[in-house]
Amino acid sequence: MIEIHAVTIDAADPYELGSWWSRATGLPLADDDQPGDDEVMLCAEQGPYVLFIRVPEGKTVKNRVHLDVNGTEGRTRDQEVARLVELGATVFDDRRQADGTGWVVMRDPEGNEFCVCRSKAEREGTV
Repeated sequence: MIEIHAVTIDAADPYELGSWWSRATGLPLADDDQPGDDEVMLCAEQGPYVLFIRVPEGKTVKNRVHLDVNGTEGRTRDQEVARLVELGATVFDDRRQADGTGWVVMRDPEGNEFCVCRSKAEREGTV
């Protein structure tokens, strides 16, 4: 058995991208992370963590690995999509279905794809 320590995301500016994800998730950056650092990490109570690491090349193709996120704090999938757009994400591919199922593929400010899925309350039919 192995333990997944972190999911790593390549970035042109790890601090800026990590800060964006910190605002999006509500998770803080590590106390010693500073602008200009070559790697920064979102700190959760337990892993896996999300690590942002500087790479010299820009993103050129679709991610092979991506994050799936859900709305929390009573937010639905659609409310979460709207909130993330306000923070600077863009909608890349809308996969929402008429029956309420589906997801939205979004891109963070550096173009990395992630999906916004229905919240737990939506999946349980309590919204």
